[in-house]
Amino acid sequence: MRFATRSHRNAAPQICGRRLEWRRYSPHITVVGLAQQGALIVKNIRWLAVIAAVIIVAPALAEARAGAGSSSGSRGSHTDQAPPPTQTAPTAKPVERSTTPQQQAQKPAIPATPQSGGFMARNPFLSGLMGGMLGAGLFGMLFGGGFGGGLGGGAGMLGLLLQVLLIGGVAYLAVRLFRGWSAARVQPAGSAPAYVASPRLTEAPMARSSEPVLVGSASAQLAITAGDYTTFETLLSDIQTAYGKGDLAKLRGLATPEMLGYFSEQLSANASRGVENKVEAVKLEQGDLSEAWSEAGLDYATVAMRFSMIDVTRTLADGKIVDGSDHDRTEAREVWTFLRSRGGQWILSAIQQT
Repeated sequence: MRFATRSHRNAAPQICGRRLEWRRYSPHITVVGLAQQGALIVKNIRWLAVIAAVIIVAPALAEARAGAGSSSGSRGSHTDQAPPPTQTAPTAKPVERSTTPQQQAQKPAIPATPQSGGFMARNPFLSGLMGGMLGAGLFGMLFGGGFGGGLGGGAGMLGLLLQVLLIGGVAYLAVRLFRGWSAARVQPAGSAPAYVASPRLTEAPMARSSEPVLVGSASAQLAITAGDYTTFETLLSDIQTAYGKGDLAKLRGLATPEMLGYFSEQLSANASRGVENKVEAVKLEQGDLSEAWSEAGLDYATVAMRFSMIDVTRTLADGKIVDGSDHDRTEAREVWTFLRSRGGQWILSAIQQT
């Protein structure tokens, strides 16, 4: 015990005499690198989320006016057909949303296949005559007269055969010439076109001509007058303005229930995003008629229009502009279809993008 105690006492001063030094801890390089990479990844994810939100919302804001960004509505029996091109709108996108059932395409009638055959099959008279002659020769052979006995010998047989062939050839040529002459009299001088283009107005803009324009098929012609063009121009302005105000009651008297439903969906989507779209000062720059027709007691008129307007989208919270401008005009080009009942007023039935 004494030895142990003495050693402990001797060691105590040595331990107490040591100088303690605090050194700065150097973190592991790998740990620091991983932490920095994690922070960078989180930062990049935030930026990607912001960019994705802009990409998703931007198309809806860029096409904020009434009916913009989609082709929807009904054009009667022409819903599945592309409207005829005009100077204002050479092309138009097909209708994507419509309550009109899609019509099944009718299969073209398959023409009857002409019967194939040789010269004898196409000329039954000559084939019957030759059959009779061969039968007479065989009959003569059976009764001992030889193949040509029944017809006065081989020379008589060959001579008769040559005469029959000569007469038959002359008759055949006469029939061919007569048929060709008859076909030439029936066929008109000029070759008929493969199709007849649907009539349309491509020279004068809308509401610029005082004369009525007759368009449509021969079975249902429809006269579009200067007053109709003025109505189309007024509807363009009234519908866009009412949409900018969110006035569904006003739109109810300007469009079909189908188009009213599409406008209501667009306004609801804007409200869900916390924005509102204002469309003001709508002006028709150019317009022309694509087609007009009547069916099932309704009149239809499809019109291509190029128009300008003040189109601006603001946030509901603070009124900040997120798309468009409150002083620069925006131009659009669309194809609108209007309908009316007999004796009624024109209303919007479809909008197609170009």
